[in-house]
Amino acid sequence: MVSVVVPIFNAEAFLRRALNSILSQTHKDWEAILVDDGSTDGSGRIAEEYAQRDMRFKVIHKENSGQSDARNLGMQHIAGEYLLFLDADDFLHPQLMSLCLEAIQRDGSDIVCFTYDHAYRTMGLVKQFLHLDAPKPHYKFYKEPPYLVTDNIFDYATEHSNPKDIDKRWAVKHCQAWRCMYKTYAVHDIKFIPGIIYEDFPWWSEVLLHIKRCTILNLPLYFYSPNPQSDILSTSQTHKIESLRKAIEAAKNIYASAPEAKRLAWERNFLTPFEEKLRKKTKNSE
Repeated sequence: MVSVVVPIFNAEAFLRRALNSILSQTHKDWEAILVDDGSTDGSGRIAEEYAQRDMRFKVIHKENSGQSDARNLGMQHIAGEYLLFLDADDFLHPQLMSLCLEAIQRDGSDIVCFTYDHAYRTMGLVKQFLHLDAPKPHYKFYKEPPYLVTDNIFDYATEHSNPKDIDKRWAVKHCQAWRCMYKTYAVHDIKFIPGIIYEDFPWWSEVLLHIKRCTILNLPLYFYSPNPQSDILSTSQTHKIESLRKAIEAAKNIYASAPEAKRLAWERNFLTPFEEKLRKKTKNSE
């Protein structure tokens, strides 16, 4: 029922935790597509180990070409009615699939949005700075979580950390692909742009145009782990600037023919923050 696409590159230190979080899901009807993007550490062997233990794990090995290509390739091999993304250095709340499936089927939604555990991320940054082991998560289990259903996701989606015109309790903040469960048919043909970081921005921008109904769960169901070796933290400033510029131009092209109300909402809540980010990065590099 659920396909999880996991792009993997040199994630040996984190990968078992990520894959164990899939195994620990209270919902059991899933498959995980593990795309080894030319790892040079033990990541590929770990992925094969899990596939040998549990046939729900499927491994694809490829030459290194970046996270976008890995995600695109993984999406070509999914069989599930619903789709999740999991970065190899992060992990999932045990109820993530169950809660999202209940919501998406109850409400007839195309996606269910959730958030990540902010306290865990903050503690992870502190422990990383002090060269201590990663913190242990504390899972809160939910029976009847509050939710909001909307037929216009543009009323709630934003890149602003503190949006002024959106009810903060239900704001779908930032554009990471991993912060939603998707109906596969709604996003299957939308590709990530290869060779850049900030690839989530144009991808998510296009996804917004394909969403008819959205359920928002204001729950921390994803655990984001700071990783100094991740693309965004290990890439040169020059490549970050060029990638951000390409991402912005690609997203602008997507919205050139979009309905005016959606285009204006997107420009206000997504384009403006990203263009400001580009200006700051460009200025700081001069």
